[in-house]
Amino acid sequence: MHAIDETDRRILTALRLDGRITNGALAAKVGLSASACLRRVRMLERSGVIRGYTAIIAGSAPDEGMTAIVQVALDRQTEEYLTRFEQGLRNHPEVREWYLMTGDGDYVLRLQIANMAEYERFHATVLSRLPGVSRITSSFAMRSHAHR
Repeated sequence: MHAIDETDRRILTALRLDGRITNGALAAKVGLSASACLRRVRMLERSGVIRGYTAIIAGSAPDEGMTAIVQVALDRQTEEYLTRFEQGLRNHPEVREWYLMTGDGDYVLRLQIANMAEYERFHATVLSRLPGVSRITSSFAMRSHAHR
């Protein structure tokens, strides 16, 4: 694992705010030469600190559906159960992200679905059939805001 210093933190903060920033603008922002900045970004990528780049898509347009936040409890919290559950999530594009959590549930999922009927179908045919699931609690977003 790459040891992160203050310059790396400034690079990561700038990339979180604007993942499409040019290397030249990023270098100027963090006080490095362009070549030194690119070297650091590549090292952060190779070491897995930066796992990828993505676009955050607004969820408020009618044709983009709705967001469901789903808490899932598993029968057991063994590594085998966690791995099998996560593998079951990977082939479903409705699952935008998931987190292994502390507290009441084991996982929190963020789903992007077309409508309530689609969620009902997904719940019945996917969520309730994932390995080790013992409880599913769902909430639906009424409004969203991505921090920039």
